[in-house]
Amino acid sequence: MQELLPTFSMNEWRFAQPQWLMMLWALPVLAALMLLVFYRTRRGTRRLGDRDRINELLGRPRSWNTLLRIAITMLALACIVLASARPQSDPREVEVDSKGRDVVFLIDVSRSMLARDVAPSRLEKTKLWIKDLVDELGGDRVGLVAFAGSSRVISPLTNDRLFFKLALEELNPDSVLVGGTNIGDAIRRTMELVFPETGEGESSAYRDIVLISDGEDQDSLPIEAARRAGAEGVRIIALGIGSDKGALIQADDENGQRSMVRSKLESTTLRQIAAASPGGVYLEVGTGTIDLAQVYEDLIATAEQRTLETASTMKYTERYMVFLAVGIGLIMLDLLAIPTRTRRAPA
Repeated sequence: MQELLPTFSMNEWRFAQPQWLMMLWALPVLAALMLLVFYRTRRGTRRLGDRDRINELLGRPRSWNTLLRIAITMLALACIVLASARPQSDPREVEVDSKGRDVVFLIDVSRSMLARDVAPSRLEKTKLWIKDLVDELGGDRVGLVAFAGSSRVISPLTNDRLFFKLALEELNPDSVLVGGTNIGDAIRRTMELVFPETGEGESSAYRDIVLISDGEDQDSLPIEAARRAGAEGVRIIALGIGSDKGALIQADDENGQRSMVRSKLESTTLRQIAAASPGGVYLEVGTGTIDLAQVYEDLIATAEQRTLETASTMKYTERYMVFLAVGIGLIMLDLLAIPTRTRRAPA
């Protein structure tokens, strides 16, 4: 019981939802309306006829009791409003662990990702999926690597969602210097720059690479790269985007001449990449769509997590139940214990 009773050092109190306190301004208005109704009702009753006869039928009015009931009602409503604002006290500093995983989105930005067999294009659709997912992430850190013939870290691992989304928005084929598609080099580059060697005693089973590509590769040994990443505890979730029949895109040949070539989904390569890492998963999107938020919930949010950082925060004890109990008690008192009229016993 002692834990429920608040201390009254005002500098230790706060309201978790102070917007409810605005309702207190309505209580004087409500009290004035109740008083107005009371006086008008009493005046109207006097006009009905003989006061003694009316009192005999209805009971003798007790004005002070009515005023007391109005005051108690206002006090009860004030307590309920204060309870709704969630008063808190007794602040104490506690350490909170932020847990999550490290997730790197490895995005193919080669010319083939400009194919429009997925509207508005393979690359733009990929960006939309990731953007929708980012706001659903918990405490996970996210990174972004773009690749084609070469690779580039667009965003290191970060909890800054706004920075990540701004970096994602600027993603295009010009984000890397060399054209083509070298998935194996991109995986190796990610391991070197984004996932460095883990420290002594540190688990490596909390890291994921989400690879989104049409699967075309120029002999960069992606299966071997995926196997090495898996040996270090990194899981690869590969998403295949594009049509099996392919779509026409513009590309430069060896002589620098631009021509139309057909780009299609190479799902076999992506399947083998995912299978080469422990717990790896291949999801074929094709020309359809996918709910990355659901993929995250099913495959990432439920996986092993580690403590990313420990921060100090203030924790308060909830006191709303005290005000709520007082408010309910006053309402019961008003309804059961205070009459507004008294009847005389019959002679």
